[in-house]
Amino acid sequence: METTTLVYFLTASVMLTLAPGPDNMYLLSKSLADGARSGVALSAGLSSGIVFHTGLVMLGIAALIQSSPLAFTILKFVGAAYLLYLAWQAFHAQGDLQLGEAGDTTPYGAIYRRGVLMNVLNPKVLLFFLAFLPQFIDKSSGTASWQIALLGAIFALQAFVIFSVIALCAGKVRDFIARKRNLNHTLGIIQGVVLLIISLAILVTPA
Repeated sequence: METTTLVYFLTASVMLTLAPGPDNMYLLSKSLADGARSGVALSAGLSSGIVFHTGLVMLGIAALIQSSPLAFTILKFVGAAYLLYLAWQAFHAQGDLQLGEAGDTTPYGAIYRRGVLMNVLNPKVLLFFLAFLPQFIDKSSGTASWQIALLGAIFALQAFVIFSVIALCAGKVRDFIARKRNLNHTLGIIQGVVLLIISLAILVTPA
């Protein structure tokens, strides 16, 4: 694989990661609510999900899931149901949300697992990588699978770095948010709305 191709891929990946979207919004609201470290834990989980989807593409499993209406529908509804559950939790807790010590609400391990599941159970992410990664491989080299693995690792790494920077920036303004009771009260609502939007987007994803 040529260096120029890797540069093009990295540039496209960074632009896609920086584009405003539900993942970025949820990461931002989570970091504001629970602190930068919680946001970094969520970033690590989301990035691990990217590695998982890359593996599915590399092994050809992603194409099989896409070609099976039943498997795709099951994944879609399981993913949407999980996000709706998280949204319900956020709405349920928003009235009691308090910004105390950073990270004192949910263990980092649980936040990491939440990020992994949010990505793994999202068929939109699966379809994206199934369409995106093969565009940058050199099919004539005979190492397509290893090229996909390399591209997936690069995408996951840059996503983790960018998401972590977002989390750290959000942590810097956390003290300001803590002094604003009204903003404090609405963070749970924001998280719930973002999760609800993601779940609805998953439900309307065509097989």
